[in-house]
Amino acid sequence: MDELRTTIFSSIFSRALQRLLTEAVQPGERVLWRGQPDGVARMMMWRFLWWIGLPWLLVTAIAISRGWVGQSTVPLLMVGIMMVAAPFVMWLHDLQTLFAITNRRALIVRTAWGKPTVSATHFEDMDGTFEIADIGRGAGHLNFASGRSTRSPDTDYTGRYGFRCVRNPAGVGDILERARRRTA
Repeated sequence: MDELRTTIFSSIFSRALQRLLTEAVQPGERVLWRGQPDGVARMMMWRFLWWIGLPWLLVTAIAISRGWVGQSTVPLLMVGIMMVAAPFVMWLHDLQTLFAITNRRALIVRTAWGKPTVSATHFEDMDGTFEIADIGRGAGHLNFASGRSTRSPDTDYTGRYGFRCVRNPAGVGDILERARRRTA
């Protein structure tokens, strides 16, 4: 799985991400830490879709070969293909995301699908204590703000916002907490 982390895609996306991060950093602001989501951990979190999608495609292929389905062939195939492809699409989305901690704020920089975005959370807008949710494989979610819109890809269903699927979330949380204490 480590081969997936070091692909040609990561080098292509990293240049655009670095350029966007450089543009987002304000004068006098220093980047203390940067990292990307662990796309492989997210893929493994959603691997149950493969367990559903592959048998779905197999049953659909059998149904097509025996003539059981007529005009519904394309929708049935598309559902199976989407289930199998979804974890890979999430991995590509994670390759286009960069997390950064500066001496003033936490940044989430994204160039996903040609739409560059920068989301910043200043230290004073963060919760008093951070929440870490372990997802396995050494990765987890580091939630540092709450009450956010659930429409953001970096917010869970309760409105907790932060770095999703980050490697070593406890270590990253320590870096963020030290930066926040120095600023206060």
